[in-house]
Amino acid sequence: MSDAPIRRRVGDGRATRIILLALVLSVTAVVLLAPLAAIFSEALKRGLGVYFSSLTQPDTVHAMGLTLLAALICVPVNVAFGIAAAWAVAKFSFPGRGVLLALIELPFSISPIVAGVAYLFVYGAQGLLGPLLEAYDIKIMFAVPAIILASLFVTAPFVAREIVPLMMAQGREEEEAAVTLGASGWRILRTVTLPNVRFALLYGAALCNARVMGEFGAVSIVSGNIRGRTSTLPLQIELLYQDSQVAGAFAAATVLAAVALFTLVAKLIIERLDQERERLNVVRGPGH
Repeated sequence: MSDAPIRRRVGDGRATRIILLALVLSVTAVVLLAPLAAIFSEALKRGLGVYFSSLTQPDTVHAMGLTLLAALICVPVNVAFGIAAAWAVAKFSFPGRGVLLALIELPFSISPIVAGVAYLFVYGAQGLLGPLLEAYDIKIMFAVPAIILASLFVTAPFVAREIVPLMMAQGREEEEAAVTLGASGWRILRTVTLPNVRFALLYGAALCNARVMGEFGAVSIVSGNIRGRTSTLPLQIELLYQDSQVAGAFAAATVLAAVALFTLVAKLIIERLDQERERLNVVRGPGH
């Protein structure tokens, strides 16, 4: 028998696991759960009547509608952009491929405030295209189009970032086999590529939706934050809190918190479905 000492990995000890688990749970409770509980408790403290009355205020209803409109436009556009970008980057080789991949993730490295100011410099009254837009009576800044543009910019990478690594890992073999069988590009995308990344695509769309609804920085610059006109739900929460309408602010905040919880639940469901698919592929073999 060998007298060599037994090497133990980090975390093998029960005490180590308990300490690490306690630290993780403590940080989660303090950083995530406590603020979330405070939002709902403060919103419901004055009763359900006050809560629903705050949510049905005209300005708050308009803010929720504007936020929903932005999500309904931005999510499908970014899903289409993400699929096209991922298809180009992962399935084709061409000069500038790395540059394109870097440009896709550019919004992650730029502050939303900077992006909003950049839009002002381009589409504002004193901006690059401002005089031309004014000549044709086209209003972009401090209106709904500016909110849509800013939201599109900050959420552009979410879908592509989820599906590009997966497409790269899967390779091009299935698409090349489909080409040899005479399938068109659209049919390959619809029947071969997208089914293989559908769960990542759904997760990216859920993240995109959550970010659109919660965006504050870029939208606050380009919208003008006009109450009842260009105020989205995050901006409306700030206006209510500044006006000392605490109940209304926290009631509106619960809507965004509910969106975050829905995104978390969707993530868990999508991950479970993806794991089940992988398990079935292992059991049944390839081709199912």
